[in-house]
Amino acid sequence: MNSLILPLLLLLSPQSTSPAAPIDYLQAKRLADRDEASVTDPAKQALLSAQAQLLDAGVAHCNQQPLRKDRTPFVVVMQLDSDGHITATWRQGESPLAICLQRYVRDQTLIKPPQAPFYAALEISFTQ
Repeated sequence: MNSLILPLLLLLSPQSTSPAAPIDYLQAKRLADRDEASVTDPAKQALLSAQAQLLDAGVAHCNQQPLRKDRTPFVVVMQLDSDGHITATWRQGESPLAICLQRYVRDQTLIKPPQAPFYAALEISFTQ
């Protein structure tokens, strides 16, 4: 009798083995805003420092390539796993620097987040 109950319970279970539906840029940005807002000091300062270091390294990498002087603002949203590895990215903006930076951050590590997945964004504006 017990051998019949387990398969029935598994069939009735709401668990799903299908992968999560892909999200678009707007959804990813909302998640990044939420996740970044949930981090408090001193972890907030560590996150901001890691983002600045990643951005500096990415811009240095991208400056090695012949990019047009397009100074259009852009955003790159990153999804981090439990170890801080960037596992997915989304971008708003089509400048050569935006595209290069998005490609650069893929497969990089940001910081070990408080939960996974964790979303963070690099928001670049060339105004003061």
